[in-house]
Amino acid sequence: MLPVLFEFGPLSVYAWGFALSLAIILGTFVAMRLARDINVDSDRILDLAIVLVIGGVVGARLFYVFVYDPARFMENPLEIFAIWRGGLVYYGAFIGGLAAGILYVMVKKLPFWPLADLVAPPLALGYGIVRIGCFMNGCCYGHETESFLGVIFPYLEGAPCIDGAARYPTQLFSSALGFTLFALLLYLWKRKKFDGQVFLIFLITYSAGRFVVEHFRENLMIFGNITVSQLVSAVIIVVAGILYRYRSRGVKREHRM
Repeated sequence: MLPVLFEFGPLSVYAWGFALSLAIILGTFVAMRLARDINVDSDRILDLAIVLVIGGVVGARLFYVFVYDPARFMENPLEIFAIWRGGLVYYGAFIGGLAAGILYVMVKKLPFWPLADLVAPPLALGYGIVRIGCFMNGCCYGHETESFLGVIFPYLEGAPCIDGAARYPTQLFSSALGFTLFALLLYLWKRKKFDGQVFLIFLITYSAGRFVVEHFRENLMIFGNITVSQLVSAVIIVVAGILYRYRSRGVKREHRM
């Protein structure tokens, strides 16, 4: 693995941080490009991107703090702010970003569903990029395996300490999921039948894919062999499925009228 990409004297550039920065930059660029199709000003997209990033980081950290290791942070609350030591959860980032985004569009009186569709492809692209950073960092790895897919994640200073066994590279599984969804959502962007369709399809397909990837990944178990991410995925699939049916029925009623 390569947790540190390169160094400039005392300055170290970390693979995961670089991947996250690249994801934000490219995701914002894609969003600004798509915004032309719905006549949204690029300044609005930049503002929205900042809001989503801030909300995402806060949500990612709080999810980890309260779900994965609450006792540790109760003993030392200042550790909550030490995000450079790791401890960010994607679903927490999604929930935090969604909450911040909803607040932003309400304050600015912007249309929620068209903007939700707009951010879905950049979210998928960013997810694919960040998971490559996870692979280089040596975190978010899978269960032990004897298959040809197995990867040995060696111990490196600054990277998670693993036992040296061959494991599923679930980071790359997740990355492939993100890039595949990015292509699918771009295809659907100009073919959608109602506002919100692209975003809801993203939620359903990502959550289904994440549920499968979690089967191969080392993660916190909460009910038997069900991980916390699988539980969240199942809830999102149900909620997004209900919203999809409701909004698609609205389109059918308009056609009949």
